[in-house]
Amino acid sequence: VQLQASGGGLVQAGGFLRLSCTASGRTFSAYGVGWFRQAPGKEREFVAAITARGDQIYYEDSVLGRFTISRDNAKNTVYLQMNSLNPEDTAAYYCAGRSGDLLWNIARESESYSHWGQGTLVTVSS
Repeated sequence: VQLQASGGGLVQAGGFLRLSCTASGRTFSAYGVGWFRQAPGKEREFVAAITARGDQIYYEDSVLGRFTISRDNAKNTVYLQMNSLNPEDTAAYYCAGRSGDLLWNIARESESYSHWGQGTLVTVSS
């Protein structure tokens, strides 16, 4: 499966964006998907993840209540709705896919994912 992230852009603090992760391939519905981000000079960090069936969702504490991950398997797409953005959310955002279980301790580790999309840049101005 190949993943493509889109939807990034420049937004003012307090604004919102919706990122999309679109997959090619018929087996997308069997993949758990995670969103990660990497700010300049910082390590890549976990943001959110959703299981293949969408029955389990995980968030990093810093985005809890502001970001919402969802998926539409009929469209081969996972979304990341980002509200109340602040400058600390500025980063390149990546989506990643994993076939199989996606438990919390697995979902937050980038090494757990076998497929990665290219990043989409989110810039939040103050």
